Amino acid sequence: MASMAQPMAANLVQSVDWLAIAPPTIAAVVGLVVLVADLFTGDHKKALLGWLSVAGLAASTAMLLPLLDGDRATFCLTGAPDVCSYTADRFTVILQLLVLGGALLAALLSVTALKDADKGLPEGEYWFLLLSSAAGAALLPASRDLATLIVALEVASLPAFALVGLRHGDRKSSEAALKFFLSSVTATAVSLMGVSFVYASTGTLYLTQIADRIQNVDSQLHTLAQTGVVLTLVGFAFKTAAVPFHFWVPDTYVGAPLPIAAYLSVVGKAVGFSGLILVTVVALPSYADVWGPALAALAALTMTVGNVGALRQQPTRAYSAVRLLAWSSVGQAGYLLVPIAAAAYSDDAERSIGSTVAYALMYAAVNLGAFAVAALVGRTRALNRLTDYRGLYASNPLAALLLAFFLLCLAGLPPGIIGLFAKVTVFSAAVDAGLGWLAVVMAANVVIALFYYLQWTALLFRAPEGEPARHRIPAPLTAAIALAGVLGIALSGAPQLILRFTDTGLF
Repeated sequence: MASMAQPMAANLVQSVDWLAIAPPTIAAVVGLVVLVADLFTGDHKKALLGWLSVAGLAASTAMLLPLLDGDRATFCLTGAPDVCSYTADRFTVILQLLVLGGALLAALLSVTALKDADKGLPEGEYWFLLLSSAAGAALLPASRDLATLIVALEVASLPAFALVGLRHGDRKSSEAALKFFLSSVTATAVSLMGVSFVYASTGTLYLTQIADRIQNVDSQLHTLAQTGVVLTLVGFAFKTAAVPFHFWVPDTYVGAPLPIAAYLSVVGKAVGFSGLILVTVVALPSYADVWGPALAALAALTMTVGNVGALRQQPTRAYSAVRLLAWSSVGQAGYLLVPIAAAAYSDDAERSIGSTVAYALMYAAVNLGAFAVAALVGRTRALNRLTDYRGLYASNPLAALLLAFFLLCLAGLPPGIIGLFAKVTVFSAAVDAGLGWLAVVMAANVVIALFYYLQWTALLFRAPEGEPARHRIPAPLTAAIALAGVLGIALSGAPQLILRFTDTGLF
């Protein structure tokens, strides 16, 4: 009896591929180290926690390099080694690069923001929450079962609620955190209900097994499966800030510390979109007739509402620059949804998904750069209005030129070649999938967006009113702006590298 039990026990013991799970693990471990170190660090040495966090995120990002060689997987079923909970394939590595790189830039912005806050933000808690959220965001693209997917989603989201409302005694910050919390909790509840319906219909949580079994669901469970698909999509639509689930975005971005708004605009979106891709294209390809039209309609609605919202911002209104970036991010989410919707109609779904990932990489670099310059201006102009950017070229020519470049990239105009390239890639994905009407809607929205991006760009080079404000740039802020600028310029010089890099290998 004992001899039989030993082989059975051996089958249940798994060897963990530590290299595969290293990127999110390092971020999580450094977060715990920062939390403990905060207890023993005096106030005059709190800045060291920030640099430790930056180093941890840099190490997490560097650990992606060994994973470029081939696919790795761990936490697999003992009887089916190809069915795993964690997979480090090309898709995973690219999105983990986006997430951890975005978190690293947000951390560089945070070093300056925390110093300027002068103890208005608790540093130990701030860094622990940021690293925890980054660890969850890095785990999500690697998740290949619904349980891990939902857990990763919440590990990424829950610390973000606290980060938004971390300013003590700030009513605006507390209101933003409450709106963000309520919308995300609703999204999670809807997602969990959808996941439970899919599990009840298929009897499994693994994405590849769901893809096989959901095609042969008993006729009595067919309605339950369809409902599960729709509810799961609705839950992720909240996370991606798709209209009409976008209402939390402007107030949350204004109320949050600016580095956290930048983090949410890029990393938060990457989390939502990577989860949406895994659920639709990997787990539910046979239900493309359900999620394809739904995502196409959401894409058209999201880009239109987002761009019109950005267009309506008054330059003299308080925080109008941050609000414009918030509404712009909603509009950009609509563009990101287009290739995912196209994957439902295309014969080459992997190419469509590659278009979304390529656009996300472009958007991440230039949007973080725009937020970095906004953080610079916000150091001397606390209300961060669009009018505060008038004459920026006179006081800080390099920052003005880089912000102009970032805005032109978002608009899709030269010299922002990478922005134009990404938009053409998304546009062609819609046309190739036969979604001509969606391509027309996208073209109209690109024209709308040109107006407010160019209006902001023109302000930078107008004559300043009165004496131009001088903007001294601290080293961490300089590094963040420079990194975003170098990445955007390099990709504009060789945009074809993005498509080669974003050959996702998801199928």
